[in-house]
Amino acid sequence: MTASTALTLTGTASGAVAAPVCTVEYTVVGQWAGGYQGAVTLTNGAAPLNGWSLGFSFPAGQVVGRGWGGKWSQSGADVTVVNESWNGSLATGAKVTGGFVASWSGTNTAPTAFALNGVPCETNGPPAPTPTDPTSPPPTPASGAPELGVVGNELVDQNGAVRRLLGVNRSGGEFMCVQGHGFFDGPVDDASIGAIADWKANAVRIPLNEECWLGLDNVKPEYRGAHYVAAVEELVTRVLAHGMTPVVELHWTHGRYTGNSAGCSDVHASCQKPMPGARYTPAFWASVANTFKHDRRIVFDLFNEPYPDRATPTAAQAWSCWRDGGTCPGIGYEVAGMQDLVDAVRATGAKNLALVPGIAYSNDLSQWLAHAPTDPAGNLAAAWHVYNFNSCSTETCWNDTLAPVAARVPLLAGEIGENTCGHAFVDRVMKWFDDRGLSYLGWTWNTWDCGSGPALISAYDGTPTAFGIGLRDHLRALSP
Repeated sequence: MTASTALTLTGTASGAVAAPVCTVEYTVVGQWAGGYQGAVTLTNGAAPLNGWSLGFSFPAGQVVGRGWGGKWSQSGADVTVVNESWNGSLATGAKVTGGFVASWSGTNTAPTAFALNGVPCETNGPPAPTPTDPTSPPPTPASGAPELGVVGNELVDQNGAVRRLLGVNRSGGEFMCVQGHGFFDGPVDDASIGAIADWKANAVRIPLNEECWLGLDNVKPEYRGAHYVAAVEELVTRVLAHGMTPVVELHWTHGRYTGNSAGCSDVHASCQKPMPGARYTPAFWASVANTFKHDRRIVFDLFNEPYPDRATPTAAQAWSCWRDGGTCPGIGYEVAGMQDLVDAVRATGAKNLALVPGIAYSNDLSQWLAHAPTDPAGNLAAAWHVYNFNSCSTETCWNDTLAPVAARVPLLAGEIGENTCGHAFVDRVMKWFDDRGLSYLGWTWNTWDCGSGPALISAYDGTPTAFGIGLRDHLRALSP
């Protein structure tokens, strides 16, 4: 059962007659037995602020479990929300919203007194009553792999329960076919997929190759077109059978790029390109979407690691290229932007959750919100990748550039890893994401040497490497 009510408070400092110091809207977004989700929207009615702190007291013993959009703390009944680094500046009339999940018992009475930077906000009339229903249980998560949708900044299933994607990548489908070796690197039979589930993973990201899927003639006949599509469908079905979410992802694409940070000089889909090409990629996503649109348990990850920033002279040009495609400086082929890919998927009628990565090999989301593509289905999430050697690999950077995105849309770290054969770095990543209820997938479920790349396993029965044991043990500890 979802309950919603709003309480608006306005006030001025004692003796003042100017505009209200602040307006606070306190909203119960949803409530269940013993818990609820709330939101607080603050409007600054005074002079511009460079840093803010909002205080209030719970009247009925409520306790905040976690919050976002600010740094939440609680001492007894007193709650304090302090700005993050990215939302500390508030112009006159500017709004900022934070959310939280809290526990309650007995009654869930709304707070009636708020203070901005210590200056009280006086109530302007009695608050609206907060509905309570102690017999209403929280939504029951759907069994098996869920049909995922976006509500605010969270992923929810078809029952309305909040969900996270926690799991691994299964590399191979992006390179084996175009190199003429097969469909996948290592087994993808029931036992090997069951081993992933045994780690308590609930999602598997499956990288794909557009030339193999579309059946282009540079790929061996036995590994292209219908043969390749059938192999991918079989793997997707197996992942679903083990109760996990398949994330089908476009990894390698057509287009000759020989500029800065080029992975290869080959026009074919044999390495990571800075952006997908307009020649084949929209057709790839139209075909994939038509294949899987009748099953909303399957997630679409639109492009692995864009890096137009390495080709274009300015960040503004890179983000424009990223969203709009077309003729991009430094890239010698016609580019398909993220809007083109969203449009290709939605034109088929597919409403599946779609993931949109950032730039700088998906490690930069600093302008994601300002340039996000429009989605008529309203079912987009942001994708981000991080390794210990990336530029944005510190909590400071995550607080500055990821937190604003995560406050607005769901955020998935589609690849996390490190090249140390240890897991100290991914432990930090997982903690930051856990604290905010976000999703992440480890790279990669392949038996490679973890000293030369982040391989999670040494055998397809799930035997972890010294790197992989960190993710395995963490996922098992999170599992109920």
